[in-house]
Amino acid sequence: MRRRGADERGVAVLEFVLLVPVFVLLVYVVVAMGRLGLARVNIDAAARDAARAGSIARSADGAVAAAQAAAGGVLGAHDITCANLGVAVDTAEFRPGGWVRVELSCTVSMAELVGVWAPGDKTMQAQGLAAVDTFRGLS
Repeated sequence: MRRRGADERGVAVLEFVLLVPVFVLLVYVVVAMGRLGLARVNIDAAARDAARAGSIARSADGAVAAAQAAAGGVLGAHDITCANLGVAVDTAEFRPGGWVRVELSCTVSMAELVGVWAPGDKTMQAQGLAAVDTFRGLS
């Protein structure tokens, strides 16, 4: 005759109750990292587009204004709100065949990035570099 062991009724429910929060937390972390990566890509795109906008301007002053406007526009289009947006435009080589460099810094709330509550802020930085067309005139 078989001897019946300890009663195992309800063990599956207990395992389920213990593992569901761990699984939910894991999914939350994966989603948060994905959204953080997407924000990184969008900030890189904003720096690149700002440099390009600056490189097609007709003057160094116009390049600074165009780059700042482009950076704000790209970030706004991707619904990224920066608490501190810094757009530094280097026009030292603004001449035909030269370049325009943009350094962008953006501090974003982690709660906004992740979509649900998360502590702290994240400061992301990006650089963009664009060549000024060799065969065009400047004003």
